[in-house]
Amino acid sequence: MPKIALVFFCAIAAVSAQTPAPDETGPPTPTPPPERSIVYAAHDADAITDYNTDSRVVKRMVDRLVLAVTGQPDVGKAWGSLVAPNDKVGIKISAAGGELFTTHHDIVVAIADGLVAAGHPRSSIVVWDRSIDGTKGAGYKKSDGFTLKSIAPRTGYSLKETISAPLLGKLVWGDLEYEPEGGKSVPLSDTENTSNISHFSNVLANDVTKIINVPVMSSTTANGIAGCLYNVTIPNLDNWRRFSMGTPFGAESIAMIYSNPIISQKVVLNMMDGLVAQYGGGPESQPNFAVHHDTIYASKDPVAIDAVALKRLEEWRKKGNFPPIGRMASYVQTATAMGLGNSDMSHIEVKHVGQ
Repeated sequence: MPKIALVFFCAIAAVSAQTPAPDETGPPTPTPPPERSIVYAAHDADAITDYNTDSRVVKRMVDRLVLAVTGQPDVGKAWGSLVAPNDKVGIKISAAGGELFTTHHDIVVAIADGLVAAGHPRSSIVVWDRSIDGTKGAGYKKSDGFTLKSIAPRTGYSLKETISAPLLGKLVWGDLEYEPEGGKSVPLSDTENTSNISHFSNVLANDVTKIINVPVMSSTTANGIAGCLYNVTIPNLDNWRRFSMGTPFGAESIAMIYSNPIISQKVVLNMMDGLVAQYGGGPESQPNFAVHHDTIYASKDPVAIDAVALKRLEEWRKKGNFPPIGRMASYVQTATAMGLGNSDMSHIEVKHVGQ
């Protein structure tokens, strides 16, 4: 068996939720992805200038996108078709980029406005990332009205909701099962503090029932693209570094992690912030490798958005004499094999929504 195929097979078999199986018939057959996926794109050159966004333009872009995705006649009904009144709604942002490259504040405010129009109290909306240190510089503030949350070290992870993978990771401070030297608990290993278990964040596992996934449009040296699939997986786990070591096996695991119902059954809309796009480094801010792309993408298919973004990022990287990142983003193709969406551009239609 070819090495890549073996890696894929092992990953499929090994990454699993630590919850009892409903029966003994084995894992379900993956659902085939739709024959075609639509990625909606809103582009407006007035949306951002010198890293400063125009809130009115951005709101119009977000509203047009949600109307296009849902086919509803107004914004309130559009968001109401995605989330029910009793849902606990979370907006997963990327805050690793600090002032210049955190998910833009105006996009999140526009989403929150839409959810309020659908009947959700603003104070009930949770906006979160692993760390929110970068949000203050990016314009987030208490007066926004929504709840801004980070994932607390150790206590911010669920004891019950876990995944395992045949990739040992060295536990560090902040991981739930990390045992400091001199601790009373028995070490996880005779030689070092390691584990093949990762715990989902409490925010993801317990605090939200529906998720609006809003990543930035960025490459990453470890996983190829820090897009839709990445944004709700890696930042929501402890012992995550083993999946970001620059190896295809670790990258492939991202698709398996996303397939967990804790994620895949909660994400109702993906909206990629491409107002600024970064083709080198990331998702931390790297202004030397960033461009004003003036575009926001939206789709119910996270794989399709990632495929569209990856193609564009590769074009910028080629012009800048950067090596391709497709190998490290192989999990995008793996996600298609698992029925999570389309990665083949011949099965993806990009529809531009006008001004």
